[in-house]
Amino acid sequence: MTKSRERKPLVKQASALVGSSSVSLLEIMSMALEALWSNKLRTLLTMLGVIIGITAVIAVTAIGQGTQKSTEQQLQSLGTDILQVQSGAARSGGVRQGSGSATTLTLEDAQAIAQEVLGVDRVSAFLQQNAQVVYAGNNDSMTIIGTDINYPYVRNTHPQTGRFFSQEEVDSAKAVAILGPTARDELLGTGSNAEGAQIRIAGETYDVIGVMETKGAQGPQNPDEQIYIPLTNMSARLVGNNAVKGLAIRGIYVKVKSQDLLDAAQYQTTNLLRVRHGIFPEKGETDDFRTVNSADIIETLTSTSKLFTVMIVAVAGISLIVGGIGIANIMLVSVVERTREIGIRKAIGATGTAILTQFLAEAVVIAIMGGVVGICLGIAIAFAASNLFKFPLVISPWSIVFGFGLTFVIGLLAGVVPARNAARLDPITALRSD
Repeated sequence: MTKSRERKPLVKQASALVGSSSVSLLEIMSMALEALWSNKLRTLLTMLGVIIGITAVIAVTAIGQGTQKSTEQQLQSLGTDILQVQSGAARSGGVRQGSGSATTLTLEDAQAIAQEVLGVDRVSAFLQQNAQVVYAGNNDSMTIIGTDINYPYVRNTHPQTGRFFSQEEVDSAKAVAILGPTARDELLGTGSNAEGAQIRIAGETYDVIGVMETKGAQGPQNPDEQIYIPLTNMSARLVGNNAVKGLAIRGIYVKVKSQDLLDAAQYQTTNLLRVRHGIFPEKGETDDFRTVNSADIIETLTSTSKLFTVMIVAVAGISLIVGGIGIANIMLVSVVERTREIGIRKAIGATGTAILTQFLAEAVVIAIMGGVVGICLGIAIAFAASNLFKFPLVISPWSIVFGFGLTFVIGLLAGVVPARNAARLDPITALRSD
């Protein structure tokens, strides 16, 4: 009695498959869904590989593009029209140290660039050094930036509370300081009113006159953790080393009037400093400074981020292929388990093409369902990551199209061999199977 009940739907499906040319795509999909629903656990396990793969493709692509967009926004907030000139590298024991380790630039170099290079808007010279900073019971090593009044304008970072130091305070080397927001929180306490507080930097007392706005980390540096003091004060009280030809500085920020003038300004600045430093490249002499174009930095970071994203997506694509292999394995097992079903269908007239189409449809449906679930999970993970790590949510349409298309192709290819085996089964042998 039970067997007769099981055969009724099979006979009904088989009759629908007789003469495959008359069977609609809707009917084929309906039968595929019915067959998959009757084996829910097996269907779910088969879909897992595809779900994981497509989730990885969508999530990793979105996270990679989001972090790339965030990096670009942070760099652009500092300005894409900035040229940075760094002092040269010192040598110790024949080993070249990092850029800025030698005092090859002077304040007079910065002033010459501002006066003689065409297209320059403003110039800001700076010194940089780590020092111990003490307030009450807090004692931390922090990055100290000694600079001039042009720094906020050139670097597009301004005081959130209080003010920046004046030209008079720079000229008199006054001991005043502006804290980054993170530096303020670590020294004085989160959200504290810093104005009027006195801190000690390398044993010297400084009056806090303001707190800078939050900018976030930019590469290896985080402006929020820095403390700003007048360049003249830092040179006299902290660094204590003046170049023979003037006040030694670590580097120079050059802001041009438009990004189109950046390359020309870089060329003129390089030649001007070579003349001032007596460097002759035609004699084989090397520059004792280095110029860095902000547009080049953004382009390099963008290309690196894109390459990293492509590599991760390739790994996710491999996991999709593994998912396809899983579909093929389960479908092969399904053919063996449903041998009797296939025999009944063929015995009442279903053609080999109809059986082939049926099993291909099942494989494709599994892949598509896994792809839909994977896309939804990938978007959800990307959304959660963007909220958690505070970067823009970027869902690329091509990643969805690519992932969905790939799952369809994988499902189709994974179902070919099992479907062909099912179509080639001898009906008499299949009916004898238990």
